[in-house]
Formats: sequence, C-alpha cells, structure tokens
Amino acid sequence: MSDTPETDTLEATMDNPVSGIDQSSGNFKYDMTYDFDAGTGLNERTVDYISSVKKEARWLHDFRQSALKVFESKPLPTHWATKDLENINFDKIRYYLSQGQKPKRTWAEVPDDIKATFERLGIPEQERKFLAGVEAQFDSEAAYSNIKEAVAKQGVIFMNSTEGLREHPEIFRKFFGKVIPTGDNKFSALNSAVFSGGSFIYVPPGVKVSHPLQAYFRINAESFGQFERTLIIADEGAELTYMEGCTAPKFSTATLHSAVVELVALKGAKIQYITVQNWSSNVFNLVTKRGLAHEDAEIKWIDCNIGSRLTMKYPGVVLKGRKSRGEVISIALANDGQHQDTGAKMVHAADETTSTVVSKSISVGQGRATYRGVVHIPRHLKGCKNNTECDALLINTNSRTDTYPAITVRGDHHKVQHEASVSKVSAEQIFYMQQRGLTEGQAMSLSVNGFINDLARQFPMEYSVELKRLIDLEMEGSVG
Repeated sequence: MSDTPETDTLEATMDNPVSGIDQSSGNFKYDMTYDFDAGTGLNERTVDYISSVKKEARWLHDFRQSALKVFESKPLPTHWATKDLENINFDKIRYYLSQGQKPKRTWAEVPDDIKATFERLGIPEQERKFLAGVEAQFDSEAAYSNIKEAVAKQGVIFMNSTEGLREHPEIFRKFFGKVIPTGDNKFSALNSAVFSGGSFIYVPPGVKVSHPLQAYFRINAESFGQFERTLIIADEGAELTYMEGCTAPKFSTATLHSAVVELVALKGAKIQYITVQNWSSNVFNLVTKRGLAHEDAEIKWIDCNIGSRLTMKYPGVVLKGRKSRGEVISIALANDGQHQDTGAKMVHAADETTSTVVSKSISVGQGRATYRGVVHIPRHLKGCKNNTECDALLINTNSRTDTYPAITVRGDHHKVQHEASVSKVSAEQIFYMQQRGLTEGQAMSLSVNGFINDLARQFPMEYSVELKRLIDLEMEGSVG
C-alpha cells in the first residue's frame, strides 16, 4: 500500500458553479494488487471465471451463461435515451476484481489499503453512530459486513449476495430474478451474467428494524465495471430502512456501474430504500431498481443522483396487492457534461392502490436533466390513485431539462393528477441576496438548497446533512 492516495486535480469552480460539489470526498484511489482478476472483455470465459472463483452451483453458472446470450442479443436503448451509451466499449471493461472472497466482520481485519479508503469516507464512524449494520463493497466483493447483535437476534439476515446465495439458498433463490427478470433490459441481462456483491436482507414477520442498514459501494479500479445484485425481502408486517452510498475516483477512461435491485414487501410490510450517489464524471450509471408490494404493503424509494457522466435510473413499484402503496422521491443534479436521465415506474395491479412520484432536478452549465416516468392503471381496477410532480431548476442559459411523463389510465374509478414546473435562478434573485450580505456563491447555494429542501427533509438526518453539504459549495459566476 502506498502512503498517500493518488488524487486527481480538481477542476476550478469559478466557471462551473457546482464543480465543487464535494466529489473530492470520493476522488482518490489506492494502487492495488488483486488476487482474482477476470481480465478485460466479456465473453463465455469471463463468465466461467467469475462462477468458478465463487464456487457456484451449476444452476447459477447456467443462469449466467444464459443471461450473457440475452445481453448480446439486445441492442443499446439509444433510440429513446442517449447516443452517449455508444461510447461504452464493453471489450475494454474489467468485469471482476477482488482481493478475497470472504468479507471481514471487524474493521481491524480489513486489509489496510481498503480500510484506509472506507475510513476516509467515514463509514466506520457512521456505523458506530447510527447504523444497525454495514456492508462495504470494494470493487467486486464485500470487504466488510457486519450486523448489530441485537438485530441479528431478531432473526434479521444481512449479508452480501454471494454469502446469501451460499448460506440461504431456500430464501434467495425463491425471489431471485422474479421482480426483475434477466431479459427486462440489456443492462439487467449484463448484471445477471456477471453480478457480484450487493446486499441480501431478509426481515422476519413482524420485525421492525429500528435503525437503518447501510451498504457502501466503492469503485477503485480504472476501466472497471461494478455489478452488485441486491435482494431485500420484508416478510409480513416487517419494516426496514436501507441506505446506500456510492463513490468512485475520476479517471480519463469510462467506468461502468450496472446494478440490479429487487425489493419484495409481503403483506403489510414496509421498505424504505435510500440512495445518495456521488459518482465521478466518468461513470456510466445504468441501474435497474424495482419493488413488488403485496397487500397493504409500502415501498418507498428516496433517490439522490449527483455526479456520473450518464445516469439512467427509474426506480419502480409493482403494486400487486390491494391497498398497497408505492412512492418515488427523486433529486437529480446535472453538472457540465453530465446527463441525469432519471424517473419512476408505477404499475398498478390491484384495487385501491396508491402511487406517488415527486421529482426535482437541477441543471447547471451545459448539464442536462431528464425526467422519464411511467404510470399504468388498467381498466379493470377500481379506486386507484396517482400523484406525479416534476419540478426543474435551470441555473444557466445553456442548461437543459426535459420531461417525458407517460401516464396511462383506463376506466373511470381512479384519481390521477400531474403537475410540472420549470424555473430559473435569475440574476435579479442573486443580486437581491447579495445586497443583504451574501456572496454570489452563498446566494446560489441558498437558492438550490431551498429548491430541494422539502425533499431533503425526507432523508434521515445524517443523509440530509450530507446532501446539503454536497450542494452547499462555491457558486461564483453561475448566473447566466
């Protein structure tokens, strides 16, 4: 391990008001040697290597190989998203890198270079203060995984997906790939072929986990792809909050992140899934997230997207049971050279189901934010409700925002409403605040944080403070 991490030179913040969005907190890396390396490129041998290293059952090896064929057969979705996807060269990506297969249970056992990374990101401190359990993934595998003894005694299972498949196949396999099938899209197929890591959580009936469980996903290697697979099951009447954070250093080459997240909330259960991503600007973040809510169950996604070159992420809920509820709260900030293509999917499949979508985006410089949503209520259902709100804030004259709501409602027994707004921070607003003693940067920061404040309050206190810290930066020269 080297004594000090390599840190890329940060861009000046004068011309770009949010280049100071503290991505410096994750913009560092350590030189590493890996015990397991699948090499560069994707083919059958790559999949064989990953499956062999993990000592997987034959059914899972065959599942991966079948998924690879699906991935190869599907075209990139450039016809409706962005031509930027064509810049991904799948033959130059490294699909599996690991220093070891088994995560450590104490921070003292974690290798020094990996431990230094997570200490710098503050993960051990967060665990001590307010978390019921933590999993820390470094490149392809979990380096650390631990759950508080009191929570484990309640029968809660919290471990990485590799361990979950090995130790609890009767639960894992029952739900694995059922919410998001392999062929859902090109990138769910890619994940199914090469997935590694991610979280597996099972909460027994009636158990309410009082403190959040957290996973932290860290990419360290250049030209790398991280493909975690997360499966969370809340049994009848169970409740939990799960939080994830994501960072990577900035490289000149493309980094790929393509996760799959499946949530299952059985009768009367509640799952809240919170994401704060702070990817560097070379990351293609292409994620598929979906939950299945049974009778009187609730699934709530709270999603904050900062950084990345391109994010395509549309958390969804299939409202399968009567009186089930789904909610997506989304904040996206698109900086210069970035495209945040985010949104939500709500599929009503039972009577008296309720869905809510609230999206706020901020576009800076030549950044582009896109809301893309789907709400589907079929004719045969009764008493369904949906509320969709999309608000966009433009910081500069070259900023761009697009909204593509697709709301399909059939029948006459439902209540649906949609509203959208686009606003701009004007020179007059900034001037007004400057006359009362604020600098231009403070004035811009106040405007942006005020725009997202009502949604930021939905985050747990620790994440709300972090979110505002990420946006509360030098904003000089940002009015166009």
